Amino acid sequence: MPQIIGHVGTGLNRDTPKAVAALEQVCYNDMVKESTVAEIERVRFTLPLPPSINQQYTQVGKKRVLSKEHSSFKRQVRRRIHHLRVDEILTDAFIAALTAGWIGLFLDFYFETPLRRDLDGGLKITQDAIMDALGINDNRVVDIHLVKRIAPTNPRLEVELEAIPTWQFDDTYVYLGENEEVDPAESASAASTDA
Repeated sequence: MPQIIGHVGTGLNRDTPKAVAALEQVCYNDMVKESTVAEIERVRFTLPLPPSINQQYTQVGKKRVLSKEHSSFKRQVRRRIHHLRVDEILTDAFIAALTAGWIGLFLDFYFETPLRRDLDGGLKITQDAIMDALGINDNRVVDIHLVKRIAPTNPRLEVELEAIPTWQFDDTYVYLGENEEVDPAESASAASTDA
């Protein structure tokens, strides 16, 4: 079973109807607002904290290279994702939904102290590690939420992945997809009716 993570303290529990209503009020994407909660699939799991930005790279001569801590974190994420797949928490259907649609990424960082680390320093390494382990290009991520919390005795990263079936990038422009072709005759007639 997936680990269900409640949000305590001043945080918002995203599972309650009140929280869903609050999120709908602040949601800036009409397509997500119009999606029912049942359409958006979610999976939650816990990872170790990623290394701080200062620990992610090291200098070898004049070259900047990935550090041992960086490589170790990516290995840990790969291993955790593998176990989630084996335990059928991350199912083939969910991976297919992530690949076919768009991805929301909720990251709750539980640090030992509130001021030692920046909140956004672990975002890119975490996003890359998760998406690499899933075999999905991280350009599918369209919605990111970061939260800083403290847990001095249990520092960790709680992750919620959402498979978002539809996403509207703009009120005017509609994304047709990589393989969509527009008939030149249609675009010429559309241009003449707009004039």
